Amino acid sequence: MDEINADWVLHRVEIVKDLLYFATIRTGVKPRSTSHWHHFSIDDELVYESFYADFGPLNLAMLYRYCVKLNKKLNSYALANKKIVHYTSSDNKKRVNAAFLMGAYCIVHLKRSSDEAYQALISGSYMSYVPFRDASFGPCTYNLTLLDCLRGIEKALMHKFLEFENFDLEEYEYYERVENGDLNWIVPGKFIAFCGPHPKSKIENGHPFHSPETYFPYFKQHNVSTVVRLNKKIYDARRFADQGFDHKDLFFVDGSTPSDAIMREFIEISENTPGALAVHCKAGLGRTGTLIACYIMKHYRFTAAEAIAWIRVCRPGSIIGHQQHWLEEKQDFLWLQGDIYRSQHNSNNINANNNTSANGSSSPTNTAERRSLSPHNNRVSTSPTATTGGHRRSPRRAVQEANATADGNNNVTSGGSEEDLTQGDKLNRIKAQRRHPRSLTTGPMNIDELKPHRRASSQPLKPPGANTPGTIANQAAGVYTSPVKPLRATPARVGSIGAQGGTRKLRSAAASQQRSVSSNGGGKASSKSPTMPR
Repeated sequence: MDEINADWVLHRVEIVKDLLYFATIRTGVKPRSTSHWHHFSIDDELVYESFYADFGPLNLAMLYRYCVKLNKKLNSYALANKKIVHYTSSDNKKRVNAAFLMGAYCIVHLKRSSDEAYQALISGSYMSYVPFRDASFGPCTYNLTLLDCLRGIEKALMHKFLEFENFDLEEYEYYERVENGDLNWIVPGKFIAFCGPHPKSKIENGHPFHSPETYFPYFKQHNVSTVVRLNKKIYDARRFADQGFDHKDLFFVDGSTPSDAIMREFIEISENTPGALAVHCKAGLGRTGTLIACYIMKHYRFTAAEAIAWIRVCRPGSIIGHQQHWLEEKQDFLWLQGDIYRSQHNSNNINANNNTSANGSSSPTNTAERRSLSPHNNRVSTSPTATTGGHRRSPRRAVQEANATADGNNNVTSGGSEEDLTQGDKLNRIKAQRRHPRSLTTGPMNIDELKPHRRASSQPLKPPGANTPGTIANQAAGVYTSPVKPLRATPARVGSIGAQGGTRKLRSAAASQQRSVSSNGGGKASSKSPTMPR
């Protein structure tokens, strides 16, 4: 029996003819590789770290790891005569995350459009893909589909937000950890989203807090000129100002949406800032992601769903609850404002069909109208949990109810009673509890699997004087010092992934494909992402 058609295979699609397949199999089945077939799964290797009921999409580092892994298999001489099958279980959450990785790989390395990648994943299947949800504690009221995520990847690639050839995996995974600064680049060279600083660096109830001084070296090294605070004042803004940073306060309530005045002021600040902006609220997720999404929608013409998807891939957990619906409501307005801005500045570079990347290089795109595979009128979750008293809540009603709740919380600082904790406090607490080795969730990486990359010039987040004689005493007294990121010797060059073999030329069968694996694509994608700007 042909193994790809065995009775334990629920659905399979051919990604590259006679070479690469994506399959859904019965949960609990672990197919063995044979002389003709090689099976692999990432379901238990690349695992999403949830806040509440959220389960994806997987972050940028995991997407990078997947591309490295798959390219290595496609380039392996040991697998040269085998058909490769990425299989996933029938578990809805694992299945959609696996499909996201395969779809993104098709966009990044096989140079397919998001719609083409999505169509391949659903062809001939009676099984649909469950939509992703936000990181809120309450019921889901907004569906973020697999297609939204693939379109977000495609737009990011188009505008060079995503560029794996310059991606520093170690740096991404280092700085995203709470103990190392909890920061991510959303638009390289333009926006950093990070957790709000505290008056002093310390550990409180197991949660590391960082002072403003902790961030100075990194921000200066990466051309950050402006810090925008969206939460209640906890630290003295003069600590940033005295170091030459422009500091702005645009407060609105934790978990809520900004006023139109705040949205306009944030975008204006962003447009007039010569360097990068570091934006934070309490956790650097909800309010922070919402305003950055506004800028992306205006200047790069992302849909609300595409912006949400991309920001969550960069910084999981971003944009929460009614903030999603609010962005949908602002989409047309922001697109119009973007058109006006470009006309006033004699520029037509950043629109739906001809865009300029974050670093100024142009990136052409297909002008053909694409058939919609995921109508936007299906955004509101159809989950029974999204009902109240037997009646389904509209997005606007959900916004009103959540705003009323948020107004009651009013941004209390952390450290109070459980009843006083805001959404940001709770998300910070959950994220801080994840302080475990990377390999527990993503598996170890072999240096041979990675393209050698330059050590980022940035230094670890470390408060000034961390190596002074008083450091140990300070730590014993509860003063937290960010750990030093060890330097390593530059590895000998082993050649980029997917090298000279041309991804095994995808075997001669794939050479006739209208889309083939890039011969120099290696384990990299081609667009600028939350990689640290060089």
